Amino acid sequence: MKSKIYERIGEQLYHERLANGLQIYVVKKPDFRKSMAFFTTRYGGADTRYIIGSELRDTPAGIAHFLEHKTFEMKEGDALTSFSKNGASANAFTSADMTAYFFECTDHLSENLELLLSFVSKPYFTEESVARERGIIGQEIKMTEDSPDFVIYHNLLNCLYKDNPIKNAVAGTVESIGEITADTLYKCHKVFYHPSNMALCVIGNIEPDAVAEMAERVLTKTVSVSPERDYGASETRSPVSKYIEAEMEVGLPMFLIGVKVPSVKRGDELLKQSVTAELALEYLAGQSSPLYARLYADGDINGEFSTDFEVTAGASMALIGGESRDPELVKAKLKKEIRRILSEGVDDALFGRLKKAAVGDELRGLNSFDNMCYNITRGGFFGYDALRAVEMTLAVTPEDIAEFIRENLKPDNFAMSVVRSPEKGQVV
Repeated sequence: MKSKIYERIGEQLYHERLANGLQIYVVKKPDFRKSMAFFTTRYGGADTRYIIGSELRDTPAGIAHFLEHKTFEMKEGDALTSFSKNGASANAFTSADMTAYFFECTDHLSENLELLLSFVSKPYFTEESVARERGIIGQEIKMTEDSPDFVIYHNLLNCLYKDNPIKNAVAGTVESIGEITADTLYKCHKVFYHPSNMALCVIGNIEPDAVAEMAERVLTKTVSVSPERDYGASETRSPVSKYIEAEMEVGLPMFLIGVKVPSVKRGDELLKQSVTAELALEYLAGQSSPLYARLYADGDINGEFSTDFEVTAGASMALIGGESRDPELVKAKLKKEIRRILSEGVDDALFGRLKKAAVGDELRGLNSFDNMCYNITRGGFFGYDALRAVEMTLAVTPEDIAEFIRENLKPDNFAMSVVRSPEKGQVV
C-alpha cells in the first residue's frame, strides 16, 4: 500500500484502491489498545432516484436507512451479537448521502474486521423479516417526528429546497417504507454496496497489507458501474419560502436560519470551501464573536446558539440557530452584523484567534478514531484528502472570510424555521 506522511499533524496514512474499486485507508496506531474500522457506502437517504446503465430507477423514501437496519441480519443470526461475543461494540448510521457500519474493539481486530466485511457485503432478507422491520422503523419514524429538533431542521430544508430530496427525512415516512420489499432491498444493495461505491478505513494496531488482503479475500472481485445520482433540477439561490412555523411544546421558541451556498462538488476546492465557511460563520456568530457577546448580554439567546456549515447530497448550506424569546429580533441583529462586517472589514486580531482555535479543534479531532474514519472515508468519496484540513485552515485569509460572507450570506436569501409552544388555551 502507498503511504503518505503528514508531518504537521504527526500522522501517516496508507491507501490503496483494489481492483474491484474499493478504497482502503489504514492509520497504524501500534501504541493504542483500541482499534476501529469504518466500512462505508456512498448511499444515503437522498439517493432515492438514480440511473444505472441506461435505466432510471425510483425507490421509496427511507430505503437506505431501512437497508442499514436489515443488513445486520445474517443467515447465521444477528451481526451485533457476533460482535459482542468478540468483545467489540458495533453500530451504524445513515445520513443523506452515506451509510456507515463500524466497530471498535481492544482485541480480536482481525476477526471483527472479517465479520464487518462479510455481513455488510452478503445481504440476507426475507419478506417476513422485512415486514417485521417496517413496524420497528415505523415506530422510530413517529418518535422522530415528535422531536422539535427534527421538525425545525426539516421544515427549514423544505423552505430552502424545491426539488432536492434532502428535504425528505432520511428514514422516510410510515407510508413510504410500506412500499419497501425484500426484492427492492436486494436491488439497491447490489447497486450501492458494490466495493466500487464503498470505502474502508481501519485505525489501530494492524498491518495495512493485512487489511487489503482480507478485503480482497472476502469481497467480490468483479468490477461494477457506479450509479449516477439524480438530485432533481438545479436550485436557485433564493429559498422556496422565507419563513415557516410549527407549534410544539418547547421551553423557549427554537429557530434555525439557513441559506443555500453554491455547491463545490469535489476535490480540494470542496475542502477549502468547507473550512472557509466554518471560519466565516464562527467569525460572524460563533461564541467568540462580538455578535454572540451582544446577543447573550441582551438576553436574546442562551448557550444553545450555534453555527454550522453542512455539505450533503448535491447541496451546501450555512445554518445559524438556537433558542430565543424573539427569533425575529435575532435575525434582524444578524443581518445588521453582516452589513457591519462588510462595511468595516474583518478584524485581523479576532480572525487570528479564531483560526488558531479552529486548528486546535482539528488537531483534537485526530484523537477521535470515529471522527478520523468518517472524515477520511468521506474525503475519499468526494475527492479530497481530509488530513489536509489543518493545512487548508491555515491558508484561509481575512479576505476569504469577507468574500464568503459577501457572496453567500445575503440576507435576502435567508429562510427561517421556528418552533414555539402553542398559545395558552389553544388546542394543537
